[in-house]
Amino acid sequence: MEGVNVGSFNWSDLLALGPVDVMVVAGCVLLLSEVSLKKPERRYQPWLSAFFALLAFAWAWSQRNDPARDLFGGLARADALGSYAALLVTSALALTSLISYGYLREQASERGEFHALAHFAAAGMVLLVQVTDLLTLFVALEVMSLAIYALTAWLRATPRPAEAALKYFTLGSFASAIMLYGASLAYGAAGSTKLSDIAAAAQAGQSTGLLVLALVLLAAGFLFKVAAVPFHAWAPDVYDGAPTPVTGFMAAGVKVAAFGALLRVLYVAFGAQLFSAGGEGFKGWYPLISGVAIITMIGGNLLALAQRSVKRMLAYSSISHAGYLLAGVAAGAFDNVRAEAGEATLFYLFAYTATAIGAFAVVGMVERRGAGVDDDGRYEGLAQRHPGLALALTVFILSLAGIPPASGFAAKLFVFRAALDAGAVGLAVVGLLSSVAGLYYYLRVLVMIYMRPARADAAEIPASPGMSTAALVLVALVVLVTGVLPAPVQELARLAATLSP
Repeated sequence: MEGVNVGSFNWSDLLALGPVDVMVVAGCVLLLSEVSLKKPERRYQPWLSAFFALLAFAWAWSQRNDPARDLFGGLARADALGSYAALLVTSALALTSLISYGYLREQASERGEFHALAHFAAAGMVLLVQVTDLLTLFVALEVMSLAIYALTAWLRATPRPAEAALKYFTLGSFASAIMLYGASLAYGAAGSTKLSDIAAAAQAGQSTGLLVLALVLLAAGFLFKVAAVPFHAWAPDVYDGAPTPVTGFMAAGVKVAAFGALLRVLYVAFGAQLFSAGGEGFKGWYPLISGVAIITMIGGNLLALAQRSVKRMLAYSSISHAGYLLAGVAAGAFDNVRAEAGEATLFYLFAYTATAIGAFAVVGMVERRGAGVDDDGRYEGLAQRHPGLALALTVFILSLAGIPPASGFAAKLFVFRAALDAGAVGLAVVGLLSSVAGLYYYLRVLVMIYMRPARADAAEIPASPGMSTAALVLVALVVLVTGVLPAPVQELARLAATLSP
């Protein structure tokens, strides 16, 4: 069909997608390992999954300084942003593989298919950031989403995961349809679904009305995936009902993929001025993104205040963090701080990825005696009953709250500074005030851990496998070290923030 990019194939382009290739192969190997299993012992599977994830991480690391180039005739792009996303996603995958073992064993749900689905989801996440064509973006989005839907429903013996997966699948299907409709409008305006062609049409003032509608619909799909207000209603029930290791992987990996793709679409395809707001010195999508950022920061924190379940509190907290990330994206609408804002947003993604994986890992270890059942009583006196878990959760809570020396403090500092440098003072002030409001529900968890006695009927917390404990310690150290020494991650984020058609 004229105007539709069907791409072209060569082996060098396939090798440039090395991390994706490794994870797809890993998924197939893990599926076959389950088929050929001769005894019920599956301890090797999380190690095998983590090995493949680290292999993909090493491949992405080797590509971080490679020059950017188009792949498959312009359907995808190998650049620093794709490598950065691959580093974050593969790290989250490796940690989830190790952390999930004890949880799945406790629920008698160890299967190779779990790790295979996680690898397929991660492959879709990385590919979503690398594609530069809206139709290919839709395919990558569905690869990621279908695997996440299945992981959400993994604990089939209980009704809550199935209910959560059904809600996620139903609403996610609507969001995907909205994005596809936006892609069709962009094609109608530009005669192509390539981001570079859409950018040229926007620059030329071609079919401005269609492009604005396409932008709104595409943004709505991304905002659903990151659980931004008013597209957030699915997140608390899905996060609460899914197996806790899946919740952590979902909270971290999906945000990396969706925000990475959103940055590419906004900064590349819609970098030109589409309507009159550009006379004020910013891109026309700034009012849309900044407005959603403000209501998401406020709404996420207010909703989290009323929660009495730590897991649901973290779910609502993830909504507020989507707002902080959107504030960084919105600041990039101003050309003079676009690089700074992109760097701040990508650093925030790193900090939140590590923190979310760690926080939900602790929740999973605490709740393993009753999967999906989480109340305050499990955390009261945790410092007395299990000081190691209490210390780890403290590190992650401090990071989520933006309290030094954890990396969450540096992440918020960079995002708010970018907003101030862009002149978006209102955005920065709302972010700062909502962060202060969020201290209440974060510190409430620490009060339960350290200042309340353990209940006499508190359920015993089973010992965690060594691999899970080691992964948890590693994540906590990463959160602390990068909070004190953020420069290495900043440098990677700075390279990744350099985008071009």
